[in-house]
Amino acid sequence: MTQRKVRSQFSLSRVAGVPAHFTSHQLCSAVFVAGLDPEEYYREAIQPRFGAVGKLIRYEIDREQREVSVSFAGVVNSRAIHDGPYGCRVIHPGDVCRFERDQDRGVRSQSSHPSTTGLELVAPKSGALSEALDHIFTEPTSAPHRWTKAVVVLHRSQIIAERYAPGITPLTPLQGWSMTKSVTNALIGILVRKSMLDIYAPAPIAEWSGKNDPRHRITIDQMLRMLSCVRCGQSLHFGWWTIFDADTQMEFDMADQGAFAANVGLRDDPGSEWRYTNCNYILLSRIIRDAAGAGATSTRQFVERELFSPAGIEHATLEYDSAGTPLGTIHLWATARDWARFGVLYLRDGVSPSGQRILPEGWVDYSARLTPQSDAYGYGAGFWTQRGNSSAARERIAAGMPADSFMARGNQGQYTIIVPSEDLVIVKVGTAYTPDDDIVAVERLVREVIAALPADK
Repeated sequence: MTQRKVRSQFSLSRVAGVPAHFTSHQLCSAVFVAGLDPEEYYREAIQPRFGAVGKLIRYEIDREQREVSVSFAGVVNSRAIHDGPYGCRVIHPGDVCRFERDQDRGVRSQSSHPSTTGLELVAPKSGALSEALDHIFTEPTSAPHRWTKAVVVLHRSQIIAERYAPGITPLTPLQGWSMTKSVTNALIGILVRKSMLDIYAPAPIAEWSGKNDPRHRITIDQMLRMLSCVRCGQSLHFGWWTIFDADTQMEFDMADQGAFAANVGLRDDPGSEWRYTNCNYILLSRIIRDAAGAGATSTRQFVERELFSPAGIEHATLEYDSAGTPLGTIHLWATARDWARFGVLYLRDGVSPSGQRILPEGWVDYSARLTPQSDAYGYGAGFWTQRGNSSAARERIAAGMPADSFMARGNQGQYTIIVPSEDLVIVKVGTAYTPDDDIVAVERLVREVIAALPADK
């Protein structure tokens, strides 16, 4: 694809397509992956994002065919399908309809929305812990809303408190948004452990392989740290205005996201500028796909075999685009307990509960190491970090986050916070519109949970 073709992606029809495709994809996942009420999900997670534009959206859900159809202003139409263990995706002209195979259907029929019968919630072990959960679940009487959906507190590898909003259970998959990037970090780490990747060598992107191509110098390390300087949009914030942003258009209106990201140019010399963009992580996801066998089926099996199963992650769905690339940017749905189990993997230096080494030795410290160019944000390599004395970390530490802590973090207040000094993992998932992804409330949660830990901690 030439640079001229890449620029042509930014058309009025693509801008108008974002609300329609976003709605069809997200509603499909909410209904068929998570089993959520579509009206409540639309009211809380979709309509507020688009403001007045949302009034032009109409949707229909076909439960028999497992599809969601959307019309935006009667001009742009979108259809998303549920593809079993591959999650949901928007169907574009010429797309293969489903990756799901016969063997997958049996798995789906047995595991989709499993019964909660006999599943016991873990009540807070103390009044102080209960109060901490009361605070994070306290809903403002007017907008901006918090809409906390789940909190799990895990201390010494044991759950000591959890709470869920009405309609949510310990078996409800919830979207992690950019916490998914931390899972992509883990998958890259697994390939490094297997000696299949060198993160400091030129990234294996075919479109960049020419010796005179300045992108040839971009490394996996730079992509993990948001230092590639590829000319993409930004993924830190989402609102109605981001329908004009390249990252948002890629995520919700492109059948082959990796092809788009691989064909953009550079904005500056690689390594010189920190810019948070999903293009980095869709390219990392394509690298994972190619290493696993260049297809959705082989990639899904790799993710399950090498990460989910040994880490004890039981109810997670990673979604894919039409090219079979895992959407390791923002599209992983997992239960709050599963997010906590993922946190424990990093708490234990990449070793599974059974003692199996999943990540290379030192990978966790590498991931939590500050990227100096991100001083105003405090970013590592797929994780946000309080390490390294960044200006952002100093503010978070002053608000109660320990200096050795780091976190997977997603839009609208998704957090998996890892605190090695306290042997602690805290997960908070919701649909917050409060400032800075509900960080003030989360900082309070962290300091109150730590204060409530047993004296013999």
